[in-house]
Amino acid sequence: MRLAGKCAIVTGGASGFGLGIVDKFLAEGAQVMIADINETGAAQLADARGNAAIAQQVDVSEAASVNAMAEAAIKAFGQVDILINNAGITHLPTPLDEVSEEDFDRVFNVNMKSVYLTARALVPHMKARGTGAILNVASTAGVSPRPNLNWYNASKGWMITATKAMAVELAPKGIRVNAINPVAGETPLLKSFMGEDTPEMRAKFISTIPIGRFSTPEDMGNAACYLCSDEASMVTGVAMEVDGGRCI
Repeated sequence: MRLAGKCAIVTGGASGFGLGIVDKFLAEGAQVMIADINETGAAQLADARGNAAIAQQVDVSEAASVNAMAEAAIKAFGQVDILINNAGITHLPTPLDEVSEEDFDRVFNVNMKSVYLTARALVPHMKARGTGAILNVASTAGVSPRPNLNWYNASKGWMITATKAMAVELAPKGIRVNAINPVAGETPLLKSFMGEDTPEMRAKFISTIPIGRFSTPEDMGNAACYLCSDEASMVTGVAMEVDGGRCI
């Protein structure tokens, strides 16, 4: 029960890596807000997980929606100890000069602006309490970019730099900020990353991962649990690769 007494928000928590983090946090004793743009999915998941889980519909790219999420969490739990910025999106594999402005803006708003909006909504609360942990779910794409995922790569590189900048500024306030860099896994975004989901494309992608498999939601939950627990009290500003050796 490494997170007993902790209250967490997980954005994009109704599926994929977010769901893995939600389940690990609940198993370790945390109360968790499953915040997702998919209101029905979040509500069904919270119902299935019991009294320690609550659901909240949120569009992480909209300030009013993020503020409402933060207020609902504080009202329900009395405090927010942990914020997981997991919600993310990508564009389809496309030459960088052919990505539409609409797709670029969507990636910018969901992957980057959201980190600013959640910080603005919740960092004052954490500062007032003198404690907190923020975890940004970045990507190996921010460390070792792949062709044709250009602006997605850039958004995750931005997230890694934002993590370090937040960490150094917020450390004196008792707030730790870290990131995890998963390689692609069994999530709703997998097909978008690969362009097409075929056995041949999966084999080609897995061949670039020394451990020989995709990341799993459980992998992300385990890494997130450590970084957000008191065991990692001396760890801040880290972008931990959870990628089976992909970035070596």
